[in-house]
Amino acid sequence: MENTRELFQIMTRRFGLLNKNCCTVGGVDISLVQSHILYEIDRQHHPSMQQIAETLGTDITTFSRQIQSLIKLNLVKKTPDASDRRVYTLSLTVEGKYVASNIDQQMNAYLDEIFSYMSEFEKDMVIRSIKLMNEAMAKSDRCCRPVK
Repeated sequence: MENTRELFQIMTRRFGLLNKNCCTVGGVDISLVQSHILYEIDRQHHPSMQQIAETLGTDITTFSRQIQSLIKLNLVKKTPDASDRRVYTLSLTVEGKYVASNIDQQMNAYLDEIFSYMSEFEKDMVIRSIKLMNEAMAKSDRCCRPVK
Protein backbone atom coordinates (compact mmCIF):
# COMPACT_ATOMS: atom_id res chain seq x y z
CA MET A 1 0.00 0.00 0.00
CA GLU A 2 1.31 3.44 -0.96
CA ASN A 3 2.08 5.85 1.85
CA THR A 4 -0.20 8.65 0.65
CA ARG A 5 0.99 11.17 3.21
CA GLU A 6 4.60 10.59 2.19
CA LEU A 7 3.70 11.22 -1.47
CA PHE A 8 2.19 14.60 -0.53
CA GLN A 9 5.12 15.43 1.77
CA ILE A 10 7.59 14.82 -1.09
CA MET A 11 5.49 16.80 -3.60
CA THR A 12 5.22 19.70 -1.12
CA ARG A 13 9.02 19.80 -0.72
CA ARG A 14 9.66 19.53 -4.47
CA PHE A 15 7.27 22.41 -5.16
CA GLY A 16 9.28 24.45 -2.65
CA LEU A 17 6.23 25.01 -0.47
CA LEU A 18 8.35 24.77 2.68
CA ASN A 19 10.81 27.43 1.51
CA LYS A 20 10.74 30.80 3.28
CA ASN A 21 10.60 32.54 -0.09
CA CYS A 22 8.96 31.13 -3.17
CA CYS A 23 10.69 33.44 -5.60
CA THR A 24 12.80 36.52 -6.12
CA VAL A 25 11.72 39.11 -8.67
CA GLY A 26 13.81 42.20 -9.36
CA GLY A 27 15.77 41.71 -6.14
CA VAL A 28 12.58 41.42 -4.05
CA ASP A 29 12.05 38.19 -2.09
CA ILE A 30 8.42 37.08 -2.20
CA SER A 31 7.02 34.56 0.29
CA LEU A 32 4.63 31.83 -0.80
CA VAL A 33 1.73 33.56 0.98
CA GLN A 34 2.56 36.89 -0.69
CA SER A 35 2.72 35.13 -4.06
CA HIS A 36 -0.79 33.73 -3.49
CA ILE A 37 -2.09 37.16 -2.44
CA LEU A 38 -0.65 38.84 -5.55
CA TYR A 39 -2.12 36.10 -7.74
CA GLU A 40 -5.61 36.47 -6.26
CA ILE A 41 -5.60 40.29 -6.36
CA ASP A 42 -4.59 40.07 -10.02
CA ARG A 43 -7.22 37.40 -10.77
CA GLN A 44 -10.15 39.13 -9.05
CA HIS A 45 -11.26 42.64 -10.10
CA HIS A 46 -10.61 45.13 -7.25
CA PRO A 47 -11.39 42.61 -4.49
CA SER A 48 -11.96 43.63 -0.90
CA MET A 49 -9.45 42.58 1.76
CA GLN A 50 -12.12 40.24 3.19
CA GLN A 51 -12.68 38.56 -0.20
CA ILE A 52 -8.99 37.71 -0.64
CA ALA A 53 -8.59 36.60 2.99
CA GLU A 54 -11.59 34.26 2.55
CA THR A 55 -10.32 32.96 -0.81
CA LEU A 56 -6.99 32.06 0.83
CA GLY A 57 -8.59 30.74 4.04
CA THR A 58 -6.56 33.21 6.13
CA ASP A 59 -7.72 35.09 9.20
CA ILE A 60 -8.02 38.83 8.59
CA THR A 61 -5.40 39.83 11.21
CA THR A 62 -2.65 37.71 9.64
CA PHE A 63 -3.82 38.78 6.20
CA SER A 64 -3.66 42.50 7.14
CA ARG A 65 0.00 42.11 8.16
CA GLN A 66 0.78 40.49 4.81
CA ILE A 67 -0.99 43.32 2.95
CA GLN A 68 0.98 45.92 4.95
CA SER A 69 4.26 44.25 3.92
CA LEU A 70 3.14 44.20 0.26
CA ILE A 71 2.20 47.90 0.49
CA LYS A 72 5.66 48.68 1.93
CA LEU A 73 7.20 46.82 -1.03
CA ASN A 74 5.03 49.03 -3.30
CA LEU A 75 3.36 45.97 -4.85
CA VAL A 76 -0.20 46.49 -3.57
CA LYS A 77 -2.46 49.50 -3.19
CA LYS A 78 -5.24 49.59 -0.58
CA THR A 79 -8.12 51.98 -1.36
CA PRO A 80 -11.23 52.77 0.70
CA ASP A 81 -14.35 51.63 -1.16
CA ALA A 82 -16.40 54.54 -2.52
CA SER A 83 -19.72 53.11 -1.31
CA ASP A 84 -18.55 51.82 2.10
CA ARG A 85 -15.54 53.54 3.72
CA ARG A 86 -15.07 50.62 6.15
CA VAL A 87 -14.24 48.31 3.24
CA TYR A 88 -10.86 48.45 1.50
CA THR A 89 -10.30 47.22 -2.03
CA LEU A 90 -6.95 45.91 -3.20
CA SER A 91 -5.16 46.40 -6.49
CA LEU A 92 -1.67 45.77 -7.81
CA THR A 93 0.68 48.67 -8.47
CA VAL A 94 2.69 48.71 -11.72
CA GLU A 95 5.51 47.00 -9.79
CA GLY A 96 3.00 44.52 -8.34
CA LYS A 97 1.73 43.64 -11.83
CA TYR A 98 5.32 43.10 -12.95
CA VAL A 99 6.12 40.85 -9.97
CA ALA A 100 2.86 38.88 -10.33
CA SER A 101 3.37 38.27 -14.05
CA ASN A 102 7.01 37.34 -13.48
CA ILE A 103 6.03 34.77 -10.82
CA ASP A 104 3.35 33.47 -13.20
CA GLN A 105 5.95 33.03 -15.96
CA GLN A 106 8.36 31.28 -13.56
CA MET A 107 5.67 28.88 -12.32
CA ASN A 108 4.39 28.14 -15.82
CA ALA A 109 7.94 27.45 -17.04
CA TYR A 110 8.48 25.10 -14.06
CA LEU A 111 5.19 23.27 -14.72
CA ASP A 112 5.97 23.06 -18.45
CA GLU A 113 9.32 21.48 -17.60
CA ILE A 114 7.71 18.98 -15.21
CA PHE A 115 5.08 18.05 -17.81
CA SER A 116 7.76 17.71 -20.49
CA TYR A 117 8.88 14.52 -18.73
CA MET A 118 5.40 13.03 -19.27
CA SER A 119 3.44 11.88 -22.28
CA GLU A 120 0.36 13.92 -23.27
CA PHE A 121 -1.81 11.15 -21.79
CA GLU A 122 0.07 11.23 -18.46
CA LYS A 123 -0.13 15.05 -18.34
CA ASP A 124 -3.91 14.96 -18.96
CA MET A 125 -4.30 12.22 -16.35
CA VAL A 126 -2.39 14.26 -13.73
CA ILE A 127 -4.41 17.42 -14.46
CA ARG A 128 -7.71 15.51 -14.30
CA SER A 129 -6.59 13.89 -11.03
CA ILE A 130 -5.67 17.25 -9.49
CA LYS A 131 -9.07 18.68 -10.50
CA LEU A 132 -10.76 15.65 -8.95
CA MET A 133 -8.71 16.06 -5.76
CA ASN A 134 -9.54 19.81 -5.57
CA GLU A 135 -13.26 19.07 -5.97
CA ALA A 136 -13.16 16.40 -3.26
CA MET A 137 -11.19 18.69 -0.91
CA ALA A 138 -13.78 21.44 -1.42
CA LYS A 139 -16.45 19.06 -0.08
CA SER A 140 -14.52 18.41 3.15
CA ASP A 141 -15.39 20.57 6.13
CA ARG A 142 -11.73 20.35 7.20
CA CYS A 143 -10.42 21.92 3.97
CA CYS A 144 -8.17 24.95 4.37
CA ARG A 145 -7.81 24.62 8.15
CA PRO A 146 -4.83 23.56 10.25
CA VAL A 147 -4.72 19.88 11.16
CA LYS A 148 -6.04 19.31 14.71
